[in-house]
Amino acid sequence: MLGEKHDLIHELPEYRDRIHELKVGNKHFASRFEQYHELDHEVLRVEEGIENASDEYLNELKKKRLALKDELFAMIRADD
Repeated sequence: MLGEKHDLIHELPEYRDRIHELKVGNKHFASRFEQYHELDHEVLRVEEGIENASDEYLNELKKKRLALKDELFAMIRADD
């Protein structure tokens, strides 16, 4: 959906504690989490018309965001 936030806490509320634990204790996770957060905000700004971008650029941002989400989710689930 346009203008919808995709931050990990809202996307994966059942992993809230695990996400916090990894953000505090795993520098790689924290770095990738921050990259995901920045991409999500950039996508949101484009979708809301705050920033101008081509559809192609927006789709690339969304692909990068999804790849990061997959990576982060794998790290979250690693100890399950």
